[in-house]
Amino acid sequence: MTTATQARSPRATFLVLATAVTAYSLLQSLVLPVLPTIQVSLHTSQNTVTWVLTAYLLSASVFTPILGRLGDMFGKERILVFALVALAVGALLAALAQSIGVMIVARAIQGIGGGVLPLAFGIVRDIYDDDRLPGVVGIIAGLAAAGGGIGVVLAGVIVKVFDYRWLFWLPMIVLIVAAAAAHLVVPRSTNRSPGRLNWWAIWLLSGWLIALLLAVSEAPSWGWGSGRVRAMFVAAAVLGLAWIVVETRSSHPLIDMRMMRVPVVWTTNLVAFLFGIGLYSTFTFVPEFLQAPTSTGYGFGASITRSGLVLLPMGTAMFAFSLMSGRLTARFGSKSLLLTGSTVSIATFVMLTVANGQEWELLVAMGVQGVGFGLAFAAMSSLIVEGVPATQTGVASGMNANIRTIGGSIGAAVVSSIVAASAHGRGYPAKSGYTHAFFVMTIATAAAAAATLLVPRVRRAVTTEERRRSMPHAELGIVAAGTLVGGDQE
Repeated sequence: MTTATQARSPRATFLVLATAVTAYSLLQSLVLPVLPTIQVSLHTSQNTVTWVLTAYLLSASVFTPILGRLGDMFGKERILVFALVALAVGALLAALAQSIGVMIVARAIQGIGGGVLPLAFGIVRDIYDDDRLPGVVGIIAGLAAAGGGIGVVLAGVIVKVFDYRWLFWLPMIVLIVAAAAAHLVVPRSTNRSPGRLNWWAIWLLSGWLIALLLAVSEAPSWGWGSGRVRAMFVAAAVLGLAWIVVETRSSHPLIDMRMMRVPVVWTTNLVAFLFGIGLYSTFTFVPEFLQAPTSTGYGFGASITRSGLVLLPMGTAMFAFSLMSGRLTARFGSKSLLLTGSTVSIATFVMLTVANGQEWELLVAMGVQGVGFGLAFAAMSSLIVEGVPATQTGVASGMNANIRTIGGSIGAAVVSSIVAASAHGRGYPAKSGYTHAFFVMTIATAAAAAATLLVPRVRRAVTTEERRRSMPHAELGIVAAGTLVGGDQE
């Protein structure tokens, strides 16, 4: 650890980061169960209210890698405070919103806070030694993942006791405290990547991400074969290729394409993309399945609170197994944990596909998913953090989170189309729509398990001194003489 780091308590810094990541994660999912409530309160349509989610998603997809890069350049602690303030401002605006337009703008501002997660990973790498790093990364990853499930549970309780505006007031209070604490407690980052912002890269990255996510988000309502959706996909492809060319030729790239080609990075990102399909679809469609009236022949007529409670075993198990991930990683390795987690997760969607007639079956499935996702998400985060130089931790973690979001967006759009197509003009979809959707999630998760086999195995963790000696040569690449900065690869 550096002198600056030693001057402040790593424990206090960790508590600040844990609070920040939890608040960010809750804001992601708290609004999911209450979109119909927001629709009625703000006198808008169902199609328009979905932009409360879409605006957040588009904003986060753009700002997550950008803030990760800014943190690597100018100091992670400074950019973390900025991200937390943006989240708090967005939450305040959403709590006060009297129109759907203001609410959408507020959610777009909250999306800036997407950089909290990669910045947190970068900070813990700066302040913790190698033997403790996997455990701390696992807890942060667990909080980020479990917060999504817990947010769905809390939403019903908060709305029932107060009203939906407290879904923003409460996180705002926590975020203000976290921002002040981050300014006072988090040590200054000494691992920085010099350079300047490449604005062409920023605009191109923003363009292809927005085009892609807008296409998949709106495809269920516009139609997958509509001209607008096809134009968006073409624009995403063209802008994406232009972005890669610009980044490859840039002396100061926003995202180093050489880093993205490192085996441990691209394979882990592939797994993250496939995992995102199952995670985001679960948050959206399991509560919807539960809340369908019993007259449909499959629904349980559950309230927002009750349907959220069914997801509670997932959040609880996810966090519990993330806490254990450090010791498990030290004993078995990150790849083994990732393979185990992805394999266990397949069972979740098999259960949802063939055993969904009783509420206890869904509870068991959610518990199994929490185990699998808890292990897998912690392992993915550790692989990325250990697999790149400390000067690129923020941007690498940001892209990993972004790719998981893209996978989730595509998965949710595909699943939504499958479910909606089964309605055939009726008020509610047929059960076969959900069964087919859960089967698609099963295939995606099985593909994630297969992709895990491509991830290089980390045989040993290097010491802090070995990592420090490697820092001046980080720009030469991750792999030198067959040795990864975080360990050896097969």
